[in-house]
Amino acid sequence: MNIEQILEIARKAGASHAEVYQSSSVSRPVFFEANRLKQLESSQAEGCALRLWRDNCPGLAVAYGEIEPEVLVEKALAISQLNPPETIDLTKARRDIRENLGEEVTPEEFVEIGKETIATLRQNNSDLICSAEFDCERETITLANSQGLHCEYSDRSISYYIGVEWVRGEDFLSIDDGEDTKTKPNPEAVVKQILQRLDWAKKNVAPPKKKVPILLTPNAITMFWETIAAALNGKRVVEGSSPWSDSLGEIVLSEQISISQQPDRDPYSCPFDDEGAPTQNLALITNGKLKQFYSDRATAKSLNLPSTGNGFRPSLGRYPTPDLVNLVIEAGAGSLEESISQIEDGILLDRILGGGADISGDFSIDLDLGYRIRQGQIVGRVKDTMVAGNLYAALKQVLTVGGDCHWSGPCYTPSVIVDGLSVIG
Repeated sequence: MNIEQILEIARKAGASHAEVYQSSSVSRPVFFEANRLKQLESSQAEGCALRLWRDNCPGLAVAYGEIEPEVLVEKALAISQLNPPETIDLTKARRDIRENLGEEVTPEEFVEIGKETIATLRQNNSDLICSAEFDCERETITLANSQGLHCEYSDRSISYYIGVEWVRGEDFLSIDDGEDTKTKPNPEAVVKQILQRLDWAKKNVAPPKKKVPILLTPNAITMFWETIAAALNGKRVVEGSSPWSDSLGEIVLSEQISISQQPDRDPYSCPFDDEGAPTQNLALITNGKLKQFYSDRATAKSLNLPSTGNGFRPSLGRYPTPDLVNLVIEAGAGSLEESISQIEDGILLDRILGGGADISGDFSIDLDLGYRIRQGQIVGRVKDTMVAGNLYAALKQVLTVGGDCHWSGPCYTPSVIVDGLSVIG
């Protein structure tokens, strides 16, 4: 659908203001299952959301695939009749058209990479059952409004996931890892990590039954950062539900912790939010001190602050709400192996089962994949074990921040050793 055409039809139908958000994507995933190529797919998705106001009353209509622009406008106008008036606040006129296209990889190339990867994983252990998914996706986001705003961003990225299962009698072990990238995938590092974790898991050992240092890898520590991101959300500050609502300028975490938003970093770069505001680098926490919150336009107005360009739609049918782009935790020093060597008795936590902590910071989680550390060495896998505590308290008792940063979704984080958590086994 032509965005300008939709805006013009909405204007002629009586809307004083209108905004159109379109997303389209094309992907060609390749799937492996039980050590073999399972299927190749090709998928395409298109969606359009129209938000308009008539007599200051908002109406939001969403369409997927093909639909007549007149029908979309009629639906939005009908919904506007059911809503009370509100203050209209749209981003002013500007034009921003960009693209960030990574390499294009064909399904045939993915098939060869997948076969080689599975063969490498099973080279010394034919009992492993491997699965994998490779995808090259191109996505385009377009946003325009009746104020003259027109933003468009095209992105092509590659993602892959590799999983192994190892069954030994009644003992079942599952390990997975992957990467998002802009270049042709080279799973060598991911394969190395999986093989290392398989080697560590050859023997099951008892967990410690006390409070011990916990080494959280990038896979596991992301659970903490998700809650920290929620506490930094300006909307929670407005609601009074953030534990840091009145802590601006205060030390809230260990001085070893610095957290920022860096929206221009690949592979998750994002030049503007879903309200058309430019995204920007944000120093959120610096050396443990709370520096600022992030917000969308409505939240910023409530806080009497300028928007930070963090208004994103959870889905096409919902209004923008504050969210982060590329949460980056500043690295410390040393490899994962060097972090392990610092622990006399503790646990390496790599994967968790279930949800994480709520906004209070309290959590009690089952270990999906964890290992016992004795005298600076991994001595085996721990099972049927839980770790509990409060993440805000734990992040004030940081022993070490590693230098082994990895992307875990749109979060770039090193491993972290914390103290003060209880082990229940």
